Amino acid sequence: MAALSESDRAAVWADYMRRGDGATGCLKAQLRSVIDAIDDWVDANATSFNNAIPQPMRGTLTTKQKAALLVYVVVRRHLVT
Repeated sequence: MAALSESDRAAVWADYMRRGDGATGCLKAQLRSVIDAIDDWVDANATSFNNAIPQPMRGTLTTKQKAALLVYVVVRRHLVT
């Protein structure tokens, strides 16, 4: 999956600022650079993530399903208290 477009990155940035999820003490430009870096990291590590999924599910799940599972795991690990 390709990195987000500039407009999609801007949308993530705007949504995050609107939600107010606690990135206090940083400038808007700094927050945007974090979003860009995270998206670049996801793009650079997509193959590693895919290879971490055991077969036969690696070949069975769609890219969208794999992404959804990643989101569920990350949210559970870091956002659910």
